[in-house]
Amino acid sequence: MSIRSDRWIREKARAGMIEPFEDAQVREGTISYGLSSYGYDMRVADEFKIFTNVNNAIVDPKAFDDRSFVNFSGDVCIVPPNSFALARSVEYFRIPRNVITLCVGKSTYARCGIITNVTPFEPEWEGFVTLEISNTTPLPARIYANEGIAQVIFFEGDPEGPEVSYKDRKGKYQGQVGVTVPRL
Repeated sequence: MSIRSDRWIREKARAGMIEPFEDAQVREGTISYGLSSYGYDMRVADEFKIFTNVNNAIVDPKAFDDRSFVNFSGDVCIVPPNSFALARSVEYFRIPRNVITLCVGKSTYARCGIITNVTPFEPEWEGFVTLEISNTTPLPARIYANEGIAQVIFFEGDPEGPEVSYKDRKGKYQGQVGVTVPRL
């Protein structure tokens, strides 16, 4: 299994792996996004679900209650202190059968106490990425829509891929299009 470079990512993106695709880092006046040496910095869209306790709902991954959050759309999302928001990527990903990804938050946000958690993109998964954004600070935090939020790192395995891919087993998050909450 090997980590894939900008050349490989560019080739696969042009074949439809990442849409829209930025061929180079976009940096001026923005938290960077686009192609980097060994990864792709994805952007966060302007759709957010901000967790709140105003309705006294309980967060339960087996029985998710929509009253656990408020919907927000805009260029800047304020995540309350010690709180959490879900968002989605601007980019739509189509992962090849013999590839798996890891995703890590960008250092600009991490240095501010904002942690972005994303689970791996499994072989043949596709969709917009649901991003989990935690504000670990005692202060409100700004998240800038349409700017970089996390870096995707691509690992290529055996040419034939796994025996069973995410698509083969009909994964429950296949083809997700919006900010997707837990499903059973």
